[in-house]
Amino acid sequence: MRTVFVVFDSLNAAALAPYGAKEVHTPNFARLAERAVTFDSHFVGSLPCMPARRDLHTGRLNFMHRSWGPLEPFDNSLPRLLSAEGVYSHIVTDHMHYFEEGGNGYVQAFDTWEFVRGQENDPWRAEVEPPLERYRSDFDQAHYDIPAALPATRGKMSRWEWKKLCHAVNREAIRDEKDYPTVKCFDHALDFLARNRGAGDWFLQVEAFDPHEPFLAPERFKAMYPTDWSGGILDWPRYEKADGDAAARAEIRSNYAALVSMCDDQLGRLLDTFDAHDLWRDTCLIVTTDHGFLLSEHEWWGKNRMPYFTEISRIPLMIWHPDSGQAGGSRCDALTQTPDLMPTILDLHNVSVPSGVLAQSLLPVLQAVNSPRESVIFGQFGGPVAVTDGRYLLFRYPQNVSTEGLNEYTLMPIHMSSAFTPDELGLATLAPPFGFTNGLQVLRIPSRPEAVRPPGLHDAFDVGIRTELFDLEYDPDQTRALDDPEVEARLLASACRHLLAHETPGEVYAHYGLNTYRETVEERT
Repeated sequence: MRTVFVVFDSLNAAALAPYGAKEVHTPNFARLAERAVTFDSHFVGSLPCMPARRDLHTGRLNFMHRSWGPLEPFDNSLPRLLSAEGVYSHIVTDHMHYFEEGGNGYVQAFDTWEFVRGQENDPWRAEVEPPLERYRSDFDQAHYDIPAALPATRGKMSRWEWKKLCHAVNREAIRDEKDYPTVKCFDHALDFLARNRGAGDWFLQVEAFDPHEPFLAPERFKAMYPTDWSGGILDWPRYEKADGDAAARAEIRSNYAALVSMCDDQLGRLLDTFDAHDLWRDTCLIVTTDHGFLLSEHEWWGKNRMPYFTEISRIPLMIWHPDSGQAGGSRCDALTQTPDLMPTILDLHNVSVPSGVLAQSLLPVLQAVNSPRESVIFGQFGGPVAVTDGRYLLFRYPQNVSTEGLNEYTLMPIHMSSAFTPDELGLATLAPPFGFTNGLQVLRIPSRPEAVRPPGLHDAFDVGIRTELFDLEYDPDQTRALDDPEVEARLLASACRHLLAHETPGEVYAHYGLNTYRETVEERT
């Protein structure tokens, strides 16, 4: 078997034609859906970006043990497992977070890898004296904190200011369509196929950072979504409550739509190659994302800081398998989630699934077997945890929105873009092995609320500490919270079963006020 695994970032299902979108032009996603199986109840796992990728590597959730961080030395990594059985693995990506401290180990697990520069705040182009006055004129300060003058040292700039300035400098080199990192990713992917499509077993991961913010797309796509906006560039919304400026909202949504259409166009290039060389005959194609993004729905921008409404948590997944041609164009309502793709890909290549994997292969689902589970949970370290059975969706907020009282369990004490501080490391103790750490003890490091980690819940934000339940069948837009204690109790008990299966540390149950539900589940089992 040969597999092409396409991962976009922040791709909303609601922006795609196969999922009902009418305002965003995505003919190639529709074209793929005519041939592939389209999953309607596919959910995220650990959030956001790098935790989701650890789920993809390991086939199990990780948000209950640590936050954003590197691949752990004890992790069963998908590409390493493939390579050990003679399946060549290659990744092409412009996802710059892989190359920060907190992304170490993921691409290095592949036999070969290619990094396309220039996305977001990739520290790529050196500009000692950038044209700050022009940048302040070009970019709307609501999204870009461009300073009036450079401070004496880089260390005196906030992380936010530095990120925005890096991006402003990078986009100076992104002028023609061929310059866009996503276009280059697909260029390299098509080159891989041209050179290797006749070779033996291989696994190709094509991972595009788009349509993640900043929403920068070539003009021909932006022209498809005109607005009345006449101000500076608005393409990088802060993760906060949406304001009431209708023109600004329309401009941001237009920029996102343009970027989705560019992603669709690049997917079309890949589908053209499948058609031209009949790769459908012997090559599996999987297309998905890590999470969605709120574009002022529920009066929010972004992800992380707010409830995981389905715009964030229910994500697109389309799978073509050469042996499932009769299912082409069908829909699947089985309840699935991100970690399931790891054992699925191992199954595709006849590689044994390690015992520590808790996710389930989707190959039986492609053959019209019943849903592999009755519920899924998802969340991020310290943030709300969510559980759904496909009909109901429940958000459970922690008792305290800070991460105080939690611990990070790791042998790689690195945050998103920096190592744990000496103050953090000074509190570390050794914890006994978990079942998934291959007999290794791990560091148990108390979680300091001020640490720089997503979701940054120690910041003040208007979300409240609450449990909310929604009926997705009768209220798919989640506009009316449901009061049903029986359903809530059933879902919370189900969440505890998942947490217990993942060897979740005891303090996590206390964090979410789940000790009573946990005790009940343990008594029954």
